[in-house]
Amino acid sequence: MKIALIGYGKMGKAIEAIALEQHHEIVLKIDVDNAADFTAEKMALADVAIEFTGPHSAVENIMKCLSFGIPVVSGSTGWLENWDKVSNYCTEQNGTLIYSSNYSIGVNLFFEVNKFLAGLMEHYPSYDVMLKEIHHTQKKDAPSGTAITLAEQVLQNLSRKTSWTNEPVASNSNLLEIQSERIDPAPGTHHVKYTSAIDDIEIIHTAHNRTGFAGGAVTAAQFAIGKKGIYTMKEVLGLA
Repeated sequence: MKIALIGYGKMGKAIEAIALEQHHEIVLKIDVDNAADFTAEKMALADVAIEFTGPHSAVENIMKCLSFGIPVVSGSTGWLENWDKVSNYCTEQNGTLIYSSNYSIGVNLFFEVNKFLAGLMEHYPSYDVMLKEIHHTQKKDAPSGTAITLAEQVLQNLSRKTSWTNEPVASNSNLLEIQSERIDPAPGTHHVKYTSAIDDIEIIHTAHNRTGFAGGAVTAAQFAIGKKGIYTMKEVLGLA
């Protein structure tokens, strides 16, 4: 593949390393220092774009890629209040968008376990549930996109919780508490914990480095080529 990297921070560099290891080519790297190079002419060199930036730039970046006719894989979080705008634009452009809050294969398997466990716990109201996520201090959004995905999966399967909050709540509230901690150099840990008077049940995913996220993004980019529409890692990994 010929890949354009939109965002060349820690994740962009990790994706570059994995892509080159797999004999792909990085034809363009866009960051704040060379934003003027983000043009249709230069993007035409790429088969696919991989976009990892921040919540304030992601929407514009994704829509620019779509306007240039380039399939885009986005891992930016914190912008989903604009999801309808972006997804509608993708459809209007007959474009290709893959979005996930987390591209790690392990995390996406963890998502499936989380949904299954929440479905089981629907029948056992003596258990309360909370989430905790730990990331490095440079992470711009809190809670993390992965934590929000986990929380929404719990809400879809556990009727006694009606919405999530990033603030402390009382035990057995109808609000699902997400605790966010920022500690260096943690690349990402997510806990889902069910607690009763007699025991706890907890599932945890701990990332050791960024390699899993980067490798999943490259896998998603390969999946995107030749397709039209909007996809998630469920389709990429055959979990849908």
